[in-house]
Amino acid sequence: MNRQYPIYTVATECQDCCKCVRQCPVKAIKIENARATVVPELCIACGHCVAVCPSGAKRVRNDVGRVRHLLASDRPVYVSLAPSYAAAFPGVAPAQLLHALRLLGFAGVSETALGAEQVTQATQVELRASDQQLVLSTACPSVVQFVRKYLPELRDSLSPLPSPALAHAAFLQERFGPEAAVVFIGPCIAKKLESDQHPERLTVALTYDELHAWLAEEDVDPVCLSPEGQDQFVPETAAGGRLFPVEGGMIQAAAGKDWPANWQGIPLAGIPEIDRLLAGIVPEELPCPVFLELLACPGGCLNGPCCRNQEAPLAHWLEVLVGAHAGEHAGCSTPKPLAAPWVEPVLRKASSATRLRLALAKVGKTSPEDELNCGGCGYATCRDFAQALIDGRAESSMCLSHLRQQAQRKANALLRCMPAGVVVVDDRLQVVECNEIFARMFGEEAMLAYEAQPGLAGADLAKLLPFPDIFAAVLRTNQDLRRPGLRCGERILDVTVFPVEPGQTAGAVLTDVTCTELRREQIAERASEVIRKNLLTVQEVACTLGENMADTEILLRSLAEDYGARRAASEDVAGDSLGGLDKWGNRP
Repeated sequence: MNRQYPIYTVATECQDCCKCVRQCPVKAIKIENARATVVPELCIACGHCVAVCPSGAKRVRNDVGRVRHLLASDRPVYVSLAPSYAAAFPGVAPAQLLHALRLLGFAGVSETALGAEQVTQATQVELRASDQQLVLSTACPSVVQFVRKYLPELRDSLSPLPSPALAHAAFLQERFGPEAAVVFIGPCIAKKLESDQHPERLTVALTYDELHAWLAEEDVDPVCLSPEGQDQFVPETAAGGRLFPVEGGMIQAAAGKDWPANWQGIPLAGIPEIDRLLAGIVPEELPCPVFLELLACPGGCLNGPCCRNQEAPLAHWLEVLVGAHAGEHAGCSTPKPLAAPWVEPVLRKASSATRLRLALAKVGKTSPEDELNCGGCGYATCRDFAQALIDGRAESSMCLSHLRQQAQRKANALLRCMPAGVVVVDDRLQVVECNEIFARMFGEEAMLAYEAQPGLAGADLAKLLPFPDIFAAVLRTNQDLRRPGLRCGERILDVTVFPVEPGQTAGAVLTDVTCTELRREQIAERASEVIRKNLLTVQEVACTLGENMADTEILLRSLAEDYGARRAASEDVAGDSLGGLDKWGNRP
């Protein structure tokens, strides 16, 4: 992420959609690790990627902090307000907007249209004195960047005059002193790049989006403000220059005002259209002198990337047109030609046929028929995409047809090789896809249908298996269901049904466990038989042990009784023979 450049990417919010690549007119986007980043060396700061990014990952550098720092300094700070402000602030009177800007701390607000009028008059003088056959306007910094980078052979055809914003900044510094700081506010992101290149004239450039956010942060609502005597443009109000944000506005403003009769003025908007018409052109071969008024945004600056209020575009155009003809600006000084900064031209590489063929093979393009040129990757042709792969600005995953083919091959391989039946059904319980094992589970008729229509697409699930209600329940609840040991004819199945697309499709894996269940039943029967036999054996042993124990008890009792009787008799005989002895065995 390069925060120094006016446009950058928040990588964590990039959603890998490649929409910026598809929309970028110069393909100044690099895809790395499935994240799209801007390549400053290739970029022309048109801001189209910012306008189309669906996740808001493409951001514009915020320069409000720099402006606040300027306002806190001792320098007087003036606003150069682009004439498209009527479209950016619908329903806001000019005096109300001026009041709001003054509350932010600006010393004054002036119309960039004053600089546009200067450039218009100077252009007419330049064309009369020029011996060139082609002159390109320099009002749009994105177009200037495009010509310098991508049409370097036409660099000399660029007008030496500065843009209206730079001419206006110089005008304000002449009027209010060289220490005055000028802040441009408009719909254009490229003005930030122009400010970076010419900080001595244009100190900072803000977008309308930044101004809206700043006013909201300061709790300033222009609609609620009452105009005051100070709320007027300085040093004066512009007129014809207000047409510049409209496509062809410069030529229209100059019409009937000493426009050189031998010069054809032609407006041209949109980088793709400019590239199409100017690529390969040889100025010297033109049949007459031509002045091209070039704008990067189709329709003009009213459609700039930071002027997105599109509720009533025709009303916005009319506001600009009516304001432009409301009056005439009296006097304008002629802007001085501006030395153009050196910009390294972009070399459009052309790799060898072998390298292109190898790059195409990485995305499954091995023959001309494989080159669909669908544009899904963001490039016009498959060969342009292959060149981007070679240059390291793209990844093979950007080719949607290649990804789809890969996914299909993987899915087919999984369905073919899985040792279980697999089926996917829609919300009408019709088969979307299944594998051969699934068809084989439900008899010869289903197998014949599968051979005639691989995948059984469109087949009624209820005619194939007896438990479609499980699928209906999953589609209704979006919860997985597992049913082990379901009987289906002579088969026993373990069934797991799961949602694929909630409420739309459901899938199932069916495992034939018939053999396993039969073995379990046989084992259970055998175990029961063994247990029964063991119980009988135990009972027999118990009976035998019981009889033996009874006999033993009788024998032991008889032996004990006989032994007791004999002992008593012996004691009686001994007493008679020892008669008269005391207890200690002594005779008295």
